[in-house]
Parts: sequence; structure tokens; C-alpha cells
Amino acid sequence: MNKDAIAYQVQRITQIPEPTLFAFVNGETANHVNKFHSSLPNYTPTPLVRLSKLASRLGISEILVKDESQRFDLNAFKVLGASYGIAKYLGKILKLNKDELTFSHIVAEKSKYEQITFVTATDGNHGRAVAWSANLLGCKSVVYLPKGASQARLDAIRKYGADASITTMNYDDTVLHAAQKAQAEGWILLQDTSWEGYEAVPTHIMQGYSTLITEYCQQQPDIWPTHVFVQAGVGSLAAGILARLCGLSDRPMPKFVVVEPQGAPCLFASKTHNKLFRVQGDLPTIMAGLACGEPSHLGWPLLKSAASGFLMCSDDVARRGMKVLGNPLTGDQRIISGESGAVTLGALFEILSNTDFLDIKQALNLTSASKVLLFSTEGDTDPEVYRDIVWR
Repeated sequence: MNKDAIAYQVQRITQIPEPTLFAFVNGETANHVNKFHSSLPNYTPTPLVRLSKLASRLGISEILVKDESQRFDLNAFKVLGASYGIAKYLGKILKLNKDELTFSHIVAEKSKYEQITFVTATDGNHGRAVAWSANLLGCKSVVYLPKGASQARLDAIRKYGADASITTMNYDDTVLHAAQKAQAEGWILLQDTSWEGYEAVPTHIMQGYSTLITEYCQQQPDIWPTHVFVQAGVGSLAAGILARLCGLSDRPMPKFVVVEPQGAPCLFASKTHNKLFRVQGDLPTIMAGLACGEPSHLGWPLLKSAASGFLMCSDDVARRGMKVLGNPLTGDQRIISGESGAVTLGALFEILSNTDFLDIKQALNLTSASKVLLFSTEGDTDPEVYRDIVWR
């Protein structure tokens, strides 16, 4: 893989950012979020996979991967945000306090909200999560996908009762369309990005992602990462995880690395221009879940101030990650990871094994003592694409 496959920007973080930037996911909030998720039928924490043989091969101490392909039956992490976002909205209608925000308390009063329709735009995983959550809690849902979305992703959303369709627009314009339809039809917009005037729901969705760190702390109390790599579309997941890490004052802050596709690098471009920046065009990348042109207005200020690095990766980096995770060394566990889920492992693999990226390795201070936490955010959410890549 050539040197152009990964571009990077690194900044030295000398102190924890202004507390107001990460206060939306404090310890109390994270506990309430996890309590809600734990109340959902069939909830169980997703596996934390320790790839010891791969870490040894690459010359670092640990590689730990949260395998989100086993999140309920949804094959992706997005339901953590969508379910909590819907629950918070319904909880407000039902006048439930934080301790009452549980699945059983909400559905006990389903007759008061069952005519509500939630609408969203999605590259696939978020829309499926909204459809699943709305169906579980007894609401309706409408989901719009951007042009180029696969039939498999559309069918997966319709499976949960959503009125779903593919538009002729790119992702960002599809988000605008969903917002306009919400206003015209009286639907509730449940979008995992934010803009001026639309902040409450995206905040709840980012809070929902904090359960990933809560679970990690429960699953592996003895190994704390020196580095955390998180993929980004609009940056909501990355900001939600980073906010929780910033709030853990009893643990050292890991180096936090944001990973994006070359075809849709809105955060990398925002960092380059030192301001919120929208990437125009069709956003060509196989990483459908990360094909977003405009950063979340809520997430960007925190990522700008507290992320240690930004990586922009070619599609081949994601392909590498899928193949490595799907074909483990003897003694390591196999992880089925899709295009968006595997790019962080692909980036780590290339940085540590390819001398062309020695400058990135040194800039991020990846050494034999490094312990790296990754999130495989999706499984084979498009099975045909998955097979085509890993069999090729």
C-alpha cells in the first residue's frame, strides 16, 4: 500500500479541554444511559476481543476491539444512540424522570405516543437502528437513504416496519430532505448530526454512545488504553466516546485518533481549514457509514480541541482491516467487520507494519508499550460487498 493511502494531522494535547465541551456525558448521565440500555429486552454487552497475537506481530502491547456486529440483532452500534434518543423524547412526553426512563416504564404508556412518527436520513446503520427502536417501543418510522445505497441496506431497514426509500441525493442533502419532511408532516426528526437550532436530539444520541465506554470499563478494568482510534462520519460517535473519556478523571487520557475515508473527510478538512468545513460532491467511498460531508456542529468543537490526531484513509485501508480481522492469526478471535467498522484496524495495521508510515507511528507515539482500543462499529451489514472484498 503506498504512502498516499493515509494522510495525518497530529496535535499535542497538554490538558483536558474546557469541561463545558464534554459535560454532556458526565458520570451520572453515562450511568442513566447504561441503565436504559440494560432495560431493553435481550440486552447484553458486546464482546471485547483481545487480539494478543496480532498485537505481538505488530510490536505493541495490546489491541482490544469492541465487536459491535453483535449489538442485539442489528450488526452495528448505532442502536445505542437511536434507542436512547427516542426514549428521551418519549420520556419527555410521558413526564418520566431519569430513574423511570426504562423500557418497561415507557411501553406501559404506549397508548399515549403510538401515533408518533420518527424520521431520519441514513447511510444504513442509523436508519436500521431508528426503525428497530421505533418498532420495539411501538412508534412509526420513516427512513430516507442517499443515492447509491444498496438494496440490502434498504431491505434491512424495511424489515423493522419502516417506510424506507432511496433518494436521488447525497447524504447531506438527504438529511436536509428528512428535516423538511419532518416539518411538513409533523414528524419527529431523529438525526445523528446537529446544526444550529437542532441540538437536543443529537446530544441524546451522542450520550447513547457512552455505553460503549461503560461496557469497556466493566469488561476490562485492568487494561486501560494508551490510544483510542474511532472512525468518523459526522463525528457524533467520536465525540460521544471522547467526551466520556475526558470525564474519567481517575484514568489517564488516551491519545484519541479520528479516522475518516479519503472520499468524505469532513473532520480532517475542518482541521485543515481550522473551521467547520463541508466537503461537497458525491463523497465516493466504500465506507458507506462514514460518507458524510458536514461535521456535527456539536461534536466538532470537542474533537478540534481534544483529539490527538486525524487520519484520512483510502478505501484500501478499510479493505485491509476487513481481511485482517476476518482472517486472524492462530490464537486470536475472528471478527466479521464491514467497510466502516474495519478502517481503524486497517489504519493501525498499516501504520505499524509499513515503513512508509513510520512518521505517523512516531507522531502518535505508538511504541511497544502501547495499548490500543478500537471499535468494529459494524459487521457485514452489506453481505455481498463484504464477500466481494474479503474473497477478492
